[in-house]
Amino acid sequence: MKVKAVQRVLESRELVLNLTLRELRAKYRRSFLGWTWSLLNPLATVALYSFVFGSLFGSKAPTGDPSGLTQFSLYLLCGIIPWGFFATVTNMSTNAILGNAGLVRKVAFPRQALVIAQVLFMVVQTSIELTLVAAILLIAGSPLLPWLPFVLVLLALLAIFAAGIAMAVSVLTVYFRDLPYLWTIVTQVWFFLTPIVYSFESVEDKLNPVAARVVGWNPMTMFVRSFRHVIFDGRHPDFGTMGILSLVAAGSLSVGLTIFVRFNRRLAEEA
Repeated sequence: MKVKAVQRVLESRELVLNLTLRELRAKYRRSFLGWTWSLLNPLATVALYSFVFGSLFGSKAPTGDPSGLTQFSLYLLCGIIPWGFFATVTNMSTNAILGNAGLVRKVAFPRQALVIAQVLFMVVQTSIELTLVAAILLIAGSPLLPWLPFVLVLLALLAIFAAGIAMAVSVLTVYFRDLPYLWTIVTQVWFFLTPIVYSFESVEDKLNPVAARVVGWNPMTMFVRSFRHVIFDGRHPDFGTMGILSLVAAGSLSVGLTIFVRFNRRLAEEA
């Protein structure tokens, strides 16, 4: 069933492209600043968290190795962007089916395309953000240029991981309408279980062994640390971690697709 579902999506690649273009055109339609908001939003978040955690609570970034960077705001930015991608994709997915209920009821097509289009839309937006951040860090002194291809690999793996969860959330929301509210709480807790406003090394010794394992083996912890290794530190990510992330991404997509196919039969009636 999963193989057939993948084949149907591949055969509908033109539909996926059109849905992605629709998302891109509609995102900031009639907005004065347009796509500038895609840059201002993470920068505003970084400014707020830098003030609260950096200035008020005295959080510090570990010195980049070998970049030598110590700016907490840059360290924070390298974690906020991959987290923002994951959180936005999964939160948008709660409305992927219900927001297109008319289309789902009237037209026969692989409904996974609605989720995939949102993921691809966020890939475009995040790529723009990462390009500008990479330029800033190059100017600041991070020797990341030889390792930039790893950023694309990490973004692809993160997109696959997020797509799996997004598929499950999107289809389950049709049957359980309270799920979007619950998922908001889940992502808030998940955010603080991910070392974004702090470094894992700074809290590892303060946590009990179970909590340390939860934070350390959190997939988003591994993604955020890998992005920081490449962009902030200016070195390649740990290849063992990359292998684990590849398995996690494949597992997430497989589980998400299985759930989607299982609940797909009655979407037209329930949406």
